[in-house]
Amino acid sequence: MAKDSSPANSGPWKEFLAAFVTIFLAEFADKTQIAIVLMAAESHAPWVVFTGAAFALIMTSVLGIALGRWLAGRLSAQALQTMTGASLLSISLWLLWDLGHL
Repeated sequence: MAKDSSPANSGPWKEFLAAFVTIFLAEFADKTQIAIVLMAAESHAPWVVFTGAAFALIMTSVLGIALGRWLAGRLSAQALQTMTGASLLSISLWLLWDLGHL
């Protein structure tokens, strides 16, 4: 079987595309984007709103990457995956519980 050597499946492009698609889908039409839409609609400077929002996303990404690198130096990949899964499951259960108590 021939190895796929397309740019999307090699080197940093694989990680770039995975990060881009994950963040794009996670952030699309969420409450942050809705807030930005409202800010841009009310503002007479939509590029200032864009710049502030973009910088905020960059900073949260930098913090996430720094924390991920720090944790990767102290925990195994399996432990990180387990912790991530447990935290996402906990958040999901909390949101479902909260939804049931509206």
